[in-house]
Amino acid sequence: MLALRVDKKRLSVRHIPIPSAETEALVRVTLSGICNTDLEIARGYAGFKGTIGHEFVGVVEECADASLVGKRVVGEINAGCGKCSLCLSGDPRHCPTRTVLGIVGRDGAHAEYLRLPRQNLFPVPAKVVDEYAVFTEPLSAACGILERVSIDKSDRVAVIGDGKLGLLCAQVVALTGAQSLLVGKHKDKLQIAERRGVETSTPKQATRLKRQFDVVVEASGAAPGFQLALDLLRPKGKLVLKSTFTGTTEIDAARIVVDEISIVGSRCGRFQPAIDLLSKGAINVNDLISEEYQLSKGVHAMRRAGTKGVLKVLLRP
Repeated sequence: MLALRVDKKRLSVRHIPIPSAETEALVRVTLSGICNTDLEIARGYAGFKGTIGHEFVGVVEECADASLVGKRVVGEINAGCGKCSLCLSGDPRHCPTRTVLGIVGRDGAHAEYLRLPRQNLFPVPAKVVDEYAVFTEPLSAACGILERVSIDKSDRVAVIGDGKLGLLCAQVVALTGAQSLLVGKHKDKLQIAERRGVETSTPKQATRLKRQFDVVVEASGAAPGFQLALDLLRPKGKLVLKSTFTGTTEIDAARIVVDEISIVGSRCGRFQPAIDLLSKGAINVNDLISEEYQLSKGVHAMRRAGTKGVLKVLLRP
């Protein structure tokens, strides 16, 4: 099969064997999405070598659960050991020996086939087309904000960053009824949020709103975004960090202590809430799709995904 692989920061599309399902399910990938994390992995983030990609929709070809064979599915990306206290509680996302699809110790989704444990797979409702279903993983990450912090209608919430994840986060936050603001630099991207009723602002305009927000979600992955997030938070506010990237960010610890800011990391979310939102048409993902390429053009597609102004790039095996 074809697969988009990274080895020592070198990307290539190669022929490799179809994975052996063994005790897991074998999924034929019908569509995958390039994520900013894929771009960071290609730059050396996480030290991963192998097939990249973790956003996908596909069809189950082999599975011990015969009822799942032939079904369209999406899959949660963390595969735990199944034995530790976290796995036994039903949450393998922080299993100390977990593998992560296309990120840690497990070949990923930019390929013709992948394998995952049966419990990681979720059937896709018929009304959700592949081009929308492929957003389940990043949308679940946006929904994961609500697992980490409580947001209600009385709160003011700002999201920093108008990339793919920021746009999804802003839409999810808006559904809580909280007064929400998306801060970004690109008029065309901000308009995507505006069409869903989300107020928007440029970073320069947002500086007039210092110390007015209860929660700020930092999804820009850039040091200026982190600084702006701190500026916008009121004392005792909550800062939610969503970005994963290479490099480091300087932190003004004194500022955080004096204002008693809570900093919360937020990574992967549960899939079912994201599937439900897609099924209801509650999230605009169509406007986030920029381009689609055949998997054989995966290296070019990765370059395009890293191009300024480009949002989601899809790969079709």
